[in-house]
Amino acid sequence: MSTEKTSGPNDSLNFLEEIVEDDLRTGRVEHILTRFPPEPNGYLHIGHAKSIVVNFGLAQKYGGKTNLRFDDTNPSTEEQEYVDGILNDIRWLGYNPANVFFASDYFDQIYEWAKHLVGEGKAYVDFSTPEEIAVLKGTPTEPGKDSPYRNTSPEENLDLLERMRTGEFPDGHCVLRAKVDMTSPNMLLRDPIMYRIKHAHHHRTGDKWCIYPMYDWAHGQSDSIEGITHSICTLEFAPHRALYDWFIEQLSIYPSHQYEFSRFNLTYTVMSKRKLLQLVREGHVNGWDDPRMPTLAGMRRRGFLPESLREFATRIGVTKRENLIELSLLEFHIREGLNKIALRRFAVLDPLKVVIENYPEGQMEWLETENNPEDPETGKRALPFTRELFIEQDDFMENPPPKYFRLFPGGMVRLKSAFIIRCDRVEKDADGKPNTVYCSYVPESRSGQDTSGLKVQGVIHWLSAEHAKQAEVRLYDRLFQLENPGVEDDFKKSLNPTSLQVISHAMVEPALMEVTSGEKFQFTRLGYFCVDPDSTPGNPVFNRTVTLKDAWAKAQKK
Repeated sequence: MSTEKTSGPNDSLNFLEEIVEDDLRTGRVEHILTRFPPEPNGYLHIGHAKSIVVNFGLAQKYGGKTNLRFDDTNPSTEEQEYVDGILNDIRWLGYNPANVFFASDYFDQIYEWAKHLVGEGKAYVDFSTPEEIAVLKGTPTEPGKDSPYRNTSPEENLDLLERMRTGEFPDGHCVLRAKVDMTSPNMLLRDPIMYRIKHAHHHRTGDKWCIYPMYDWAHGQSDSIEGITHSICTLEFAPHRALYDWFIEQLSIYPSHQYEFSRFNLTYTVMSKRKLLQLVREGHVNGWDDPRMPTLAGMRRRGFLPESLREFATRIGVTKRENLIELSLLEFHIREGLNKIALRRFAVLDPLKVVIENYPEGQMEWLETENNPEDPETGKRALPFTRELFIEQDDFMENPPPKYFRLFPGGMVRLKSAFIIRCDRVEKDADGKPNTVYCSYVPESRSGQDTSGLKVQGVIHWLSAEHAKQAEVRLYDRLFQLENPGVEDDFKKSLNPTSLQVISHAMVEPALMEVTSGEKFQFTRLGYFCVDPDSTPGNPVFNRTVTLKDAWAKAQKK
């Protein structure tokens, strides 16, 4: 990870905090107003979560506010569904915007400002093709050349701009360009495009407009209208800052300032909206809220805690250097949060029947076990114990290796919160697979009342076969097998074929029949799980949020 300053509960100030404190001390600003400006063309992902935490967190720390502004300048890719989803994600993450705005709120004002620049000879309508414009722009090492339309009179350009606005020209017929500097070493200053023609229905303005502002033309002006004091974005926008400042200076409007921090990449993850959309459209995942997706909607469905995501975003810090963050760090924060709040429950994913031959037939007793040892106030619950039980197939081995502390022929193990049992014999099916293990139990070994004097190293969980209920369990794992799949030309080649395993006949304790969507549990010895929205009364579906330990890292070392 980066060695630059990061933000944390007891750390020194990061560079953005230093800027804000200096601005407040010198009186450059009297209050802090930041903004989070997503484009509503997809769902927010974990990368956006960091930006949200930075913008909202910075404003909160210094008594300021944060606006949510949708950058809705491209109607062909934007939908109300995404607007609703983004607002829901931000609130779920724990933040409430001071105001909710849209770039389209300012279309009239931005157009008037465009006319002002045209009238001053600082913008012109260009009929060159995109290919011709690209050639005339030159290269990073060679200056550009003036467009043949660059010196059209302001009067004629004003007429052409109005004809663009009223729909006289078809899509792509011409653009409005700012007249900046065709020799600038910053390619973005070589007469950037301000407006393009797009006859498309807008989700808010309908068919009022057929020209739409480019990001660089709409963004800084929207910041200025709102009085944004600190326009914070990621490092890829650093070259845009000069144009951001140029437009504000030419219009003599409120001088918002842009600052950049590094975004981050997460191992075994892609965070490109284009690539995520491809995964959705091609059916590699089951929608934007698939629990394998790095979207906030997917993470919420998987059972992630918003406070854990905030802690993770704070932990990785605010720097000026992009870095690759280990997914295991995110999972660590998720485990830390869930460990404190998740009620413990027993579940058996791959049942193997155990018959305790010396336990009386028809007898049943209730055994108490803790709901959450991290929180004594959650109390205890009672589990039914009977002659026939289910244990995990993995908790029995006929020919175990050394230091195997679970059940095997002649071996003893403790049933968690219950008794010590010994395996006496095994019954197999036609394929030679164990299907019933016959055991005997030690009546004096009851947990909390053990007078047997026996010492066993293994502890396994169990369920009464008579009382266990059936449920569907979805085991989610990393979506990609490569640590950095985003660098691959065909990133889909590294998709993990076992990123989802569906167990349709898992067995769970009866208390798990009455659950609601979003509830979170720790299945003892198995991991943390969340109730999926697909659940119906009497038919619960559980998503594995994260394993109890970093099982992936362990598997890679084999």
